[in-house]
Amino acid sequence: MARLETLRGRNGFSFEKLGIEDHAAMQRLFAEFRPDCVVHLAAQAGVRHSLEAPFDYTRANIDGFLSLIEAARHYPVQHFIYASSSSVYGSNTKVPFSEEDPVNHPVSLYAATKRANELMAETYAHLFAIPMTGLRFFTVYGPWGRPDMAMWKFTDAILAGRPIEVFDETGMSRDFTYIDDIVGAMLRLIPIPPQAEGALSPHRILNIGNNRPERLSDFITAIEAACGKAAIKRHLPRQPGDVPATFADIAKLQRLTGFAPETSIVDGAERFARWFQDYRMRVAR
Repeated sequence: MARLETLRGRNGFSFEKLGIEDHAAMQRLFAEFRPDCVVHLAAQAGVRHSLEAPFDYTRANIDGFLSLIEAARHYPVQHFIYASSSSVYGSNTKVPFSEEDPVNHPVSLYAATKRANELMAETYAHLFAIPMTGLRFFTVYGPWGRPDMAMWKFTDAILAGRPIEVFDETGMSRDFTYIDDIVGAMLRLIPIPPQAEGALSPHRILNIGNNRPERLSDFITAIEAACGKAAIKRHLPRQPGDVPATFADIAKLQRLTGFAPETSIVDGAERFARWFQDYRMRVAR
């Protein structure tokens, strides 16, 4: 609700509280608004939670995705952009991860649902000529991020003097990508829908990341510096479903849009810590 309040009253903004898996509701929504472009970011996210609540993932990520692309089938759009995930690369060991790499071995149900979205999009783009772009996001962080993500959890715990749970600190690295860089790239993509070429459907998949993996230890160091406090660490082994490293090859996105990430992990952690402390003060009032 706090995020929603920052948007209320803005020119052209409206809000509908609906479940994307509600097929009839999505049909009504598209019939009413007739969107030119759809940016579909709603999902049940997170690798670890998919081990505990698998049906939440099939409802939101499979049924919900189908509801939206069915609506786009009946009420055609100029561009349908949807969120995939770097998790689809699964146990791949070749880095950086390229969109041309095979993605046949997901290591979590979350990853499997995101790969299913890509295949569903390919089918609908082929059958119904819907221009579609799937974005494989690489560990997005920043203000208004998810509370279950490491940036939020670590910042919160460090500022409060609580221990942080660190899974496989020496073996883990991630291509952490700041939200402002993500949004900038997406805004550039909206007016560039893919085109059908010969037998190829109007569907493409793009990596969207920082193009620079950071070791988990360096990530924690950046948060400690931003908070002005040292972390109390509780070291734990890697969890099931986690992959040791992610690293985005963003050459295709750069060619299309000129995108180049601008935010280092040090700057991103500092910006997030400032926002987080301000947010907590406002919530406490």
